[in-house]
Amino acid sequence: MSDLPDRVRLVIFDLDGVVYRGDEPIHGARELVEFLHAAGIAVRFATNNSMVAREGYVERLSATGIQARADEIVTSTSATIEHLRRHAPDVRSVLAIGADGMRHELAEAGLEVTMAGEIRSAGHGGGPLERRHDAVIVGLDPDVDYWSLAVAMSAVAGGARLIATNADARYPTPSGFLPGAGAILAALTMFTAILEASGIGADEAIVIGDNPDADVVGAHRAGLAAILVLTGVADASGAAALEGERRPEAIAADPDDVRSLLAGRLS
Repeated sequence: MSDLPDRVRLVIFDLDGVVYRGDEPIHGARELVEFLHAAGIAVRFATNNSMVAREGYVERLSATGIQARADEIVTSTSATIEHLRRHAPDVRSVLAIGADGMRHELAEAGLEVTMAGEIRSAGHGGGPLERRHDAVIVGLDPDVDYWSLAVAMSAVAGGARLIATNADARYPTPSGFLPGAGAILAALTMFTAILEASGIGADEAIVIGDNPDADVVGAHRAGLAAILVLTGVADASGAAALEGERRPEAIAADPDDVRSLLAGRLS
């Protein structure tokens, strides 16, 4: 099974489960990235984990031996910011559920950020908040609690738009999986934001991911081909049974297989 573009100018890597898993680098990922850089291919690293800002991912990649620039990193938060700039420029005040990395990126983009945890109160009865927010932005937050969710729901009831930063139901760690942010926002994918910023057509780009539900579906909705690599969420038996928009153009066991699939297509 392989229906990849004949010419590839842009390769988009998912990070979690493709380049590393937790603190453990995935064997062959560094060599694959070096191969693409040496060939002059545009490389982007995309992650649905909103807890860390882009600068943090530069450092994390460097620890695995991969040299990357901040502008090669696209987080679900930075993609959300790009979506707001292009499609909802009137959004200025946001109520956020997420970690410090998301707060940092939202504030750096010039948004007025209030974290739901800062105004939560036990016993919140679901009534109006003291101030109105333009949007509620939801990312991964390991410390989220009922009262923070109650505050966010009140903001939405008060007219705020609800925006989720990613579609992952789970994300990989060295010992298994943890819950992800969970809600699907079909209109927003990191891959669309990357294409718009790069100026490279979808017919000359490929997504390399490990999650059929987020990476492969997101790629197809953005008009991109996808290679599913079996180093994260998916396994061989599950991948072989995939259908519809969850079915990738190619399946690779590891980064070495990806390199073989791309050989002869780079320009």
